[in-house]
Amino acid sequence: MAENTSSQPIEITAHDLPLHCPLPDAPLWARHPRVFLDVTQSGQAVCPYCSAHYVFVGELPKGH
Repeated sequence: MAENTSSQPIEITAHDLPLHCPLPDAPLWARHPRVFLDVTQSGQAVCPYCSAHYVFVGELPKGH
């Protein structure tokens, strides 16, 4: 879901990194230019195009 039409944030795990919006399963009508978002620093990010709110849950990946 690329466009956050509800008030609930979209939960992201280490498996979803690197995070980009729109997500791969977004419908064609909800597509916008791909933008990569960093959720590892603050634990959350907001897409500048569609205002989707992403929240990181779980353990941060090891490494870089």
